[in-house]
Amino acid sequence: MPDARLAAGDAAPDFTLPDADGNEVSLSSLRGRRVIVYFYPAAMTPGCTKEACDFRDSLASLAASGMAVLGISPDAPAKLAKFRDRDGLNFPLLSDPQHTVLTAYGAWGEKMLYGKKSVGVIRSTFVIDPDGLIEKAQYGVKATGHVARLRQELGV
Repeated sequence: MPDARLAAGDAAPDFTLPDADGNEVSLSSLRGRRVIVYFYPAAMTPGCTKEACDFRDSLASLAASGMAVLGISPDAPAKLAKFRDRDGLNFPLLSDPQHTVLTAYGAWGEKMLYGKKSVGVIRSTFVIDPDGLIEKAQYGVKATGHVARLRQELGV
């Protein structure tokens, strides 16, 4: 499988996916703002909950700097709604069950999980500039401490 990873300066693949309520959200509708798009394996798992809550707790300062946050996983909208409601998540969670967007961003593929190779979501975060270009592409990030590091790198 060729390395489909994105890098700074690449055009961010546009997408339209349903959110937790089934409403369609398009990346192109956020043009003119910086957007953090992060991919996570599964709603309501410990690591993904930690990461989502860190984004939730940082949203005010990110939004004050003009940034939007979108979280994407293969979960169905109903599970995303349960996750959002349980943890008071205040940004859109998008559903990509066919892995189309995950694949376009290089966030779906082979990974090591507990010492075994598996295929699934590679926890990844992208910062997309107002013109739709990748500003930062981070693959294989850790759930804990990631948002704090990202905010430091972005000066937020």
